[in-house]
Amino acid sequence: MATKREAKPDRGRRSDRASTGHKKPGGDPAAAATAVAVPAPPAADIVVEHGQRLSARDYEKELSRLYIELVKWQEWIRHEGLKVVVLFEGRDAAGKGGAIKRIMEPLNPRGARVVALPAPTEREKTQWYFQRYVTHLPAAGEVVLFDRSWYNRAGVERVMGFCSEAEYQEFLRSCPEFERMLIRSGIILVKYWFSVSDAEQERRFQERLADPTKRWKLSPMDLESRARWLEYSKAKDTMFAFTDIKQAPWYVVPSDDKRRARLNVIGHLLSLIPYQDLTPEPIVLPPRQADTGYVRPPITDQTFVPERY
Repeated sequence: MATKREAKPDRGRRSDRASTGHKKPGGDPAAAATAVAVPAPPAADIVVEHGQRLSARDYEKELSRLYIELVKWQEWIRHEGLKVVVLFEGRDAAGKGGAIKRIMEPLNPRGARVVALPAPTEREKTQWYFQRYVTHLPAAGEVVLFDRSWYNRAGVERVMGFCSEAEYQEFLRSCPEFERMLIRSGIILVKYWFSVSDAEQERRFQERLADPTKRWKLSPMDLESRARWLEYSKAKDTMFAFTDIKQAPWYVVPSDDKRRARLNVIGHLLSLIPYQDLTPEPIVLPPRQADTGYVRPPITDQTFVPERY
């Protein structure tokens, strides 16, 4: 029987701007689940200098190891009836989508899902701002990953003028209380901000322009954000000042190297919720039913996909 990972608070100090460390947990046990961090066990044979890009071989090897841990992690969440919400925010082309795909790949979709909401409808615009997000929150044993979230109001809506000044100010006041309410209800809330340099974002935009399979990723809003880089930076700083709370701190993910960013996020997410290995004993398959004279229908009665390859 595997033992539960020992959770130790990070001793490093942390500011609102430089957010790669972790805040110490508060008195609320649910808050502690989001603030206590333990690094995932490193792969001993992968040694990469800081700042050096990971090779595809080392990346795939470590990703495979973390996938096994993610399966154990999800089974523990299901077993314990935990409710987990993970927010992914950041600049356009910062790597949020790629990280979400890698996290979801080994998980059981019956207990984990991605929420990526479109622009609000006319009816939703008249609702309480957080109302349409609340309907997507998890039940016991579930994990929900938000590909952008209620923080749209502090980012794109603020910069592009899609909300009024009064609505924006109300969001800054109410968002921390809304998140504390979620945590008090038993939800484990984790918030990631993907940080990409302007040079790397430009490179990724150009790559998308040149690749027909990625061109759809460049929306008119993405293009407009290029002209408002400074405004987005100011909006992010204000958002952090109001919503980087001890019960639900922001974790910044440097994402110029996508491979590093994905591994770092998965390892960090695993560390936030101490779990036990509930892997069942090896399964013994029963023998197949004996053939008692069953005759299959003629193969010509079936329609097959053309074998073009």
